[in-house]
Amino acid sequence: MTLLSIENLNAHFHTEDGAVRAVNGIDLNIEEGEKLGLIGETGCGKTVLGLAILRLLSENTKIEGKILYKGKNLLTMSDNEIRKIRGKEIAMIFQNPLSSMNPVLTVGTQVAEPVELHQHLKKQDAMRRVIEMLKSVKIPLPQERVKEYPHEFSGGMRQRAMIAMGLICMPSLIIADEPTTGLDVTIQAQIVELMKEVLRDSGTSMLLITHDLAVASELCDNIAVMYPGEIVEYGSVRDLFKDPKHPYTRGFLNSLPSKGFKPITGTSPSLINLPKGCKFHPRCSLATDKCKIKRPELIKVGKKHYVRCFLYD
Repeated sequence: MTLLSIENLNAHFHTEDGAVRAVNGIDLNIEEGEKLGLIGETGCGKTVLGLAILRLLSENTKIEGKILYKGKNLLTMSDNEIRKIRGKEIAMIFQNPLSSMNPVLTVGTQVAEPVELHQHLKKQDAMRRVIEMLKSVKIPLPQERVKEYPHEFSGGMRQRAMIAMGLICMPSLIIADEPTTGLDVTIQAQIVELMKEVLRDSGTSMLLITHDLAVASELCDNIAVMYPGEIVEYGSVRDLFKDPKHPYTRGFLNSLPSKGFKPITGTSPSLINLPKGCKFHPRCSLATDKCKIKRPELIKVGKKHYVRCFLYD
C-alpha cells in the first residue's frame, strides 16, 4: 500500500540572482515498510525534497504539485494540521546533529519533546521512554546520559540520539538526511547496522537522502537517482548496481574508490541556470543534438526500473 505519493512536485526559491529551481516535476512513491534511497551529488535538490515533505522550506519558496500522505495532501494542510504530523507520523533525522540539536538543553529534554507534545506524557513518564529509546539505540548508561548536553556526546552518540528522537513516537515514515556524514568508517558501520535493526523491528518506512552509495545499498530496497532537480533513474538496489542505465548513474558508480575512482567530467549545473533538454547532456559523452533541446521522459526499462534518457526510446 502506498504511504507517500509525490506528484509533479516543483520547489523554486526566488533570489536576487534568479529562481533557484531545486525540484522540477518529481514523481515518487514510498510504500508501507519500504526503504527508499535518494542519491545524487551535493546540491542536486535532495534535501529540499525532504524538507518539502514536512513543509519546512523558507517562505520565499514556491511549491507546486501534490504530496499525498495516506491520501491527504500535505501541501494544502493548515499549519496546525501539519504540526500534528511532524515528529509523530513523519519524522526527520537532520544532517549534523551538533548543529541540529539545541546546545543549552540536555539530550534527554530534546529527545523527550516529541512524546510530550504528541503523546501528552508527563515529564517523568517521557523521560522513562527516552531512557528506553537511548538504550535501544545502544547508548551506554542512558539513565546518566539523558542529563548531559550535546557537546558532551561523541559524534556517533549524537547521531544515535538523533535516531532515537526520530523514532520515539514510532512514526510511519522517517526522512534520514545524510545520517552517517562526518562519522568515521567504524562508527558509520555501527550506525548503519543500528538503523537496519530498528527499522526492521519497527516496520517504519524510510526516505534516505545521501550521496553515499554504500550506505544506500545497505539500508534501502529501492533507489531514486537525482540530478539537479529531477529523478533520472529509479529501480531496485540490485538493478541499479548490477545494470545501471543512465549515463549519470554509471558515472556515479564508477566514481567509487572500489571502481577505480573515475570522476565524472565537468561539474553539476547551477540550479539558477539549468541547461535546456537533458540536464546531464553537457557532461555526457553519449549526448546527441536531441538531448540538447528536448527533456527526456522517464521510460520503463524493467519490472520496476525507469530511466530518463533518449538511449532507451
